[in-house]
Amino acid sequence: MSSPVEGQRLFVGGEWVAPDGGHYAVVDPATEETVGWAPEASRDQVHAACAAAREAFGPWSRTAPAERAAILARAASVIGSRFDAYAELAQAETGATTGVARGMQVGVAVARFRRYARVEPAEWAVPPQINEAGPMGKAAVMGALAVRQPVGVVTCVTSYNNPWANPAGKIAPALAMGNTVVVKPAPQDPLSVYRMAEALEAAGVPRGVVNVVSGRSVEVGEAVVDSPDVDMVSFTGSTAVGQRIGEVCGRSMKRQLMELGGKGAALVLDDADLACAVAGIGTTFSFYSGQICTAPTRVLAQRGVYDRLVEQLAGYAGRLKVGDPRAAGTVVGPVISGAHRERVESYVELGRKEGASVVVGGERPLLERGFYVAPTLLADCGSELRVTREEIFGPVVTVTPFDDEEEGIALANDSDYGLIDYVWSADVARAFRVARRLRAGGVGVNTVGRNMEAPFGGFRRSGVGRDCGSYALHAYSEVQSIVWPG
Repeated sequence: MSSPVEGQRLFVGGEWVAPDGGHYAVVDPATEETVGWAPEASRDQVHAACAAAREAFGPWSRTAPAERAAILARAASVIGSRFDAYAELAQAETGATTGVARGMQVGVAVARFRRYARVEPAEWAVPPQINEAGPMGKAAVMGALAVRQPVGVVTCVTSYNNPWANPAGKIAPALAMGNTVVVKPAPQDPLSVYRMAEALEAAGVPRGVVNVVSGRSVEVGEAVVDSPDVDMVSFTGSTAVGQRIGEVCGRSMKRQLMELGGKGAALVLDDADLACAVAGIGTTFSFYSGQICTAPTRVLAQRGVYDRLVEQLAGYAGRLKVGDPRAAGTVVGPVISGAHRERVESYVELGRKEGASVVVGGERPLLERGFYVAPTLLADCGSELRVTREEIFGPVVTVTPFDDEEEGIALANDSDYGLIDYVWSADVARAFRVARRLRAGGVGVNTVGRNMEAPFGGFRRSGVGRDCGSYALHAYSEVQSIVWPG
């Protein structure tokens, strides 16, 4: 274990720089031991990173797309060559199970760099138009071309639940489009993002094109958003923080891409395959220990299947192995910190007080170390309860009954959020009919799986904008039109 003096340095303008604010400990949520020492940047250092990105933007934006793609492909190869070490670090920082750390964190990061190493057309013809009132009063045929141009300097503020896939999903498409980036990782697990910067440096990314600054202070987060050198902010995190970022961006008309909170409704209709529904909903307990905004945490069950669904979900949750994420067979690891564990537990207690039934879980697992929360199922949850309406971000599922399809749709849409909802029904036509009426950015029909080429983003307080696949290239670009007489 390194000492604070030997801790991680910032990555600014192609240089590894000692932090002005010293270092703080990064803690393994499973063992409560120090993993390493993360740097605390000063406001001046953050703004220096933004200035370095601004200086690098002109040359990088003029680099041929194929050259940029080649660097991204090499970055994917570098990460792949260091896969085991990077997965171990991801697991130590986040408490993820081995399968999640390898497959859904580092593995997805590699896939995302490879995906955006694929050059796509950045311009397309617009149908010509006859302008009846052209110059000199004569009709003219006007041709047009739509061109995607890079936005400029992009601040990427990333989430703690996936320090590999989430940053890669921002950095790779932003660089592919010719932007430069300043990355501000979550304070809980920033070390993985610095390893990603090392991989990009080894892949040949020019100086200043990628910068990484970190810190626990509010000052660091504010500086990486309010810098006059920043043109766009891409943020993944809570709705409350996203709202504050949006206010700052609005003052100078900075572009925004926001992936915020979620309270995914999972409608289980009376003809659903319950085994399939239980397996999908059960991912809330196991996948990142419920620390994921896309989780189907708010179950709405038609009364014909309500009792059976609650019984089967309880059995499913009770069978899951909770404990050391490095141990074979562990399905549920810890949450990110002691403070977050207390927050999740406070919601379970609130549910009890509000009248919900704690069917399974609700008590802290008997483990000597680590920030563990038992998979918890709350039934008989009215739609007005806070546990039904607010994002808990832990392995907690609420279940609410409904009578008919119309009521189920109304309950699903009665939310401040709208990221991803889910529908389970044996009648696919019925499921699609319901899905089209849900006010959410995405809907899973008989699945919690995702198509990574499909647009991703939310309605209402779940976010602004869309990314993934080619949609991310649009998100990190401005569209310019060039018009000429034919």
